[in-house]
Amino acid sequence: MPLEEARAKKFLIDFAAEPPVAPKSTGVFTYRNYPLAELVPYIDWTPFFMAWELAGKFPRILEDEVVGKQATQLYADAQKMLDRIVKEQWIQAHGVAGIWPANTIDHDDIALYGDPARTKVVGRVHSLRQQSKKAPGVPYIALADFIAPAGTPDFLGGFAVSAGHGVDERVKRFEAAHDDYSAILLKALADRLAEAFAEKLHEVVREELWGYETSPFTNEQLIKEEYQGIRPAPGYPACPDHTEKPELFRLLDATKHTGITLTEGLAMSPAAAVSGWYFAHPKSKYFGVGRGPGPGGKTWRDARARAWSGWSAG
Repeated sequence: MPLEEARAKKFLIDFAAEPPVAPKSTGVFTYRNYPLAELVPYIDWTPFFMAWELAGKFPRILEDEVVGKQATQLYADAQKMLDRIVKEQWIQAHGVAGIWPANTIDHDDIALYGDPARTKVVGRVHSLRQQSKKAPGVPYIALADFIAPAGTPDFLGGFAVSAGHGVDERVKRFEAAHDDYSAILLKALADRLAEAFAEKLHEVVREELWGYETSPFTNEQLIKEEYQGIRPAPGYPACPDHTEKPELFRLLDATKHTGITLTEGLAMSPAAAVSGWYFAHPKSKYFGVGRGPGPGGKTWRDARARAWSGWSAG
């Protein structure tokens, strides 16, 4: 579908009928040495088993006829190590979140402002629009569609979190002792804690900083993403362009606040890190810009789990 035609058939939101919620606070908020114990209840264990090529949803996988025994032993080992990680502070978790006044401009872009009057542009986020031909009446979506145009005050958030500081040093100790199992287990747990941090920080943003949702959710509901809003990450289906990551890091001053750096290939270091955007409107949803070499339309959580088990988006 030609881009101009796709733009003409964009995803429409009636912002007059469903106006954006103004945040309680805007700006950048830092979270240094976040308590690991507070992240543990937010762990999604299913991708942990996928990383070990054990297929099945947690906790049912523990009773699976084929892999249940191995999954149960792995889970027991993970719990023992996780307990030590928390009690002995093997790793440190650092995070940062930001909320800025924002409006859609030039069809597919989002302008971020540094003042309430929206006179000073401090950043510009580029989104990609779906162009694979669809059935009549089906919209062609870009993330920019979830942000109101000029004239309606709207906001965009961003975040970066890591639970990987301290991992490399301890992994080297395990490897020096020829304990590759523990080294791999620690990496997998650090990744789960980073994802749990992303979940927890999103809750803090929704309930405290932005304040558009205060209903408590169980971990199962969080995993099913039953809350309002989305947090797509650069590099995954809704925003597959990794070159948007440096702008996110600049706006958040993420390296200063979290210690996360970007490699030349725009991967995050430490590896146990997550970053992305916050869209708050109730009509915002996950989607895939294109099919690509892997399954389309998945969330960053699904893609990240596949990456651990050897799947590559190319």
